[in-house]
Amino acid sequence: MKTPKETLELFLANTTNPEVLRHIIEADATYISLNFSNPELKKILPWTGTRKGPNAFIYTFAGVNEFWTINAFEVQEIFAENENVAVFGSFSYTSKTLNQQATSPFSILAKVRNGKIYHFMFMEDTFATAATFKVSGKVTYHSDPLKGEVEI
Repeated sequence: MKTPKETLELFLANTTNPEVLRHIIEADATYISLNFSNPELKKILPWTGTRKGPNAFIYTFAGVNEFWTINAFEVQEIFAENENVAVFGSFSYTSKTLNQQATSPFSILAKVRNGKIYHFMFMEDTFATAATFKVSGKVTYHSDPLKGEVEI
């Protein structure tokens, strides 16, 4: 049986292989993709939010490969303690619709028991990745209470 770290490495090497994913992901595994639930972001990235089971993982990575060309995906560090695995790295994607590129850090928190993933949380810079699909217009934000609005 593989260690939790080895299981995550196998997962990362096979994100587009449903047969491998079904073998190493528990039937009721929780996948949190970018947020717990965000209906607005789901309109842009339909796989976001919390889902269950191997098909949630398969759907997410199929969507990523359908929406973007993956230019680079680099794991910089991977740590494991007992059933917990943390992965940190970066990726670069180019949107297939608008040919816009984004580079983002990412992090993963996974929990693995008996060689199977049962919890997985993937985080990235969604502001940057969603922006690769922005067609036009400006958005106004007001974050700093001591300063005015900014347009992006």
